[in-house]
Amino acid sequence: MEASLWKQGCNSWSHYLEDLKRFKIGSAEKEFFRKQVHSSMKSLEEGRHQFFTRGLGLKEAWRAFPDFRSSCVYLDIETDGGQGGSSVTMIGLYDGKEFQCLVKGDNLENFRDIISQYSMIVTFFGSAFDLPMLQKCFSGIRFDQIHLDLCPTLRRVDVRGGLKKIEKQLGIARGEDTEGLNGYDAILLWQRFQRNRDDRALEKLIAYNRDDVVNLEKLAEIAYQRLQEDTLEKARLF
Repeated sequence: MEASLWKQGCNSWSHYLEDLKRFKIGSAEKEFFRKQVHSSMKSLEEGRHQFFTRGLGLKEAWRAFPDFRSSCVYLDIETDGGQGGSSVTMIGLYDGKEFQCLVKGDNLENFRDIISQYSMIVTFFGSAFDLPMLQKCFSGIRFDQIHLDLCPTLRRVDVRGGLKKIEKQLGIARGEDTEGLNGYDAILLWQRFQRNRDDRALEKLIAYNRDDVVNLEKLAEIAYQRLQEDTLEKARLF
């Protein structure tokens, strides 16, 4: 339907509402379609992300990235290797300007209040790991934000593999002190910190987590650009 509307010369939702009779929308009921378009425009204008969380789902969340980028947080967690809620050791958060790291035994409980300030969450494989683990860690927490999971999103444009592999494919660098580290190393660093109160181990783990979340921003930009180009190309072939 999207490609069909473009081919008919409909370039925006406001354009559609200005001339309802001109554009064909297949078997969709016109009044219902009109109401949905109006609700979409109003929700976007008011910044009500919940409307798009439901409407776009995980697959199409990439479409909301430009409009909700100013209220977006890039998120990644570290664990001690376990599967329970108490296994979460660290939560890294980056808003495009500042990075903050919440650490177990210090300020991890601040997560509930902090995450409520954002309209969009960007993760890598977060739908299967980070967010379910956080729901175990913080009883009763609900994520109503638009969720852009870059792992399945990048696969749609044939960018595959783990986070570190993809970063190398796309030329995204890490710091010298964290280059080559992986998730197992992160577990060992936490254990070293816990066992010996080794502040250097904690600092290295925080630096590793920082690279994880900061690099998500560049990956999100690439994913959006490539999916936008792919969508427009398919529309031209329609």
